[in-house]
Amino acid sequence: MLKNVPSVISTPLLEVLMDMGHGDEFVIGDGNFPGIDLAKRVVYANGHSVADLLDAVLKLISLDEFVDFPVGLMATTPYFKGVPPVWDEFRKVINNSEEKEHFTEFEYIERYEFYERAKKAYAVVVTSESALFANIIIKKGIL
Repeated sequence: MLKNVPSVISTPLLEVLMDMGHGDEFVIGDGNFPGIDLAKRVVYANGHSVADLLDAVLKLISLDEFVDFPVGLMATTPYFKGVPPVWDEFRKVINNSEEKEHFTEFEYIERYEFYERAKKAYAVVVTSESALFANIIIKKGIL
């Protein structure tokens, strides 16, 4: 056991976060995200929400302060009306974290472009999140 590691962070996820370098990206995907088809590395976090994982991850890493958008979301499609409520949860998590100073706004990434970025990401964390459009890309910064 280690001190101060949030309980939602599994050993494989902790290893991924430690192995990533500055500027590497990783995805936390909802239950519909095709992570196994896209990822170089897959970490499973079943039973956890994306917001809970985001909160835990931001306790362990820094956001990249050298880019305009260190956090990206999968943009909604034309059939979806309104703003996904989970995006407000993500914003609250970030604004309540020590990383709020490195965050101004989300990057909104078209679905297929998001998939292409996921293919290049260091890892994809697959959750059982049921909220729609709860897919997020995080760019790791330096400590």
